[in-house]
Amino acid sequence: MNQQDIPIFRERAVVNPYFKAANLVLKRLSWDLNPESWRSRARLVALKDRYKGKSAVILCNGPSLLKTDFNALAASGVYTFGLNKINLLFDKTPFRPSCIVAVNHLVIEQNADFFNQTDIPLFLDSHALKYVPRRNNITYLKQIYYKVFARDVRMSLYYGHTVTFVAIQLAFHMGFQRVALVGCDHHFSHQKGFANQTVVSGSYDPNHFDPNYFAGGLKWQLPDLFQSEVAYQMAREVFEAFGREIYNCTEGGKLEIYERKPLADFLNS
Repeated sequence: MNQQDIPIFRERAVVNPYFKAANLVLKRLSWDLNPESWRSRARLVALKDRYKGKSAVILCNGPSLLKTDFNALAASGVYTFGLNKINLLFDKTPFRPSCIVAVNHLVIEQNADFFNQTDIPLFLDSHALKYVPRRNNITYLKQIYYKVFARDVRMSLYYGHTVTFVAIQLAFHMGFQRVALVGCDHHFSHQKGFANQTVVSGSYDPNHFDPNYFAGGLKWQLPDLFQSEVAYQMAREVFEAFGREIYNCTEGGKLEIYERKPLADFLNS
């Protein structure tokens, strides 16, 4: 197949299931043959069970994140996963997460300037190579489309319609025994449109910790709360099967799949 034939092939894949399957195989092969996939897998192999038995906190991006005691979080020394545009928090607190996870293509493109400058370890979708060239602090992830919880993420993982699920799988891969979510409001106000639909933002974002998170005409994808809950339930079942724990330490919000616990209790226990 010539290079100029690939766009035509992808167009056919939209309506023909066989072309669609072949298109997925081509995408997979192009990544597996990319030297960066080998480097990223080597990093993920090195991270497997590195933090066995320890605790981690995942910083979600809902408005309630601003209620978090970042001083206590920093003093605890617990490993923290920041998500997506967590850097918008940096002018409000000296706290910095241990790493940042971002897999949505629109988010990566919009936040590329920060990702290209920071020294914080990054876990980014492989699509990010287009905007964020490889550096020693970047590990690229590869998405799969069938619903499964990846206990080992070195090859690929299901994104579960929310970057929080990606961070939970990374936490399991890295061996964390106890994981807490903060800022996971699991609720979006003024949402008009269908789940996963790409829309253009207004002048103000009421659904994230920063009013400029998705604002001023930025494109973003409407959340799929149902599929997110399916993914969260998978995570709970896997954690429980292996004797590990997930808690929702968010103040408020509407996620009730995980046992709730005050963050202070989680950090002190």
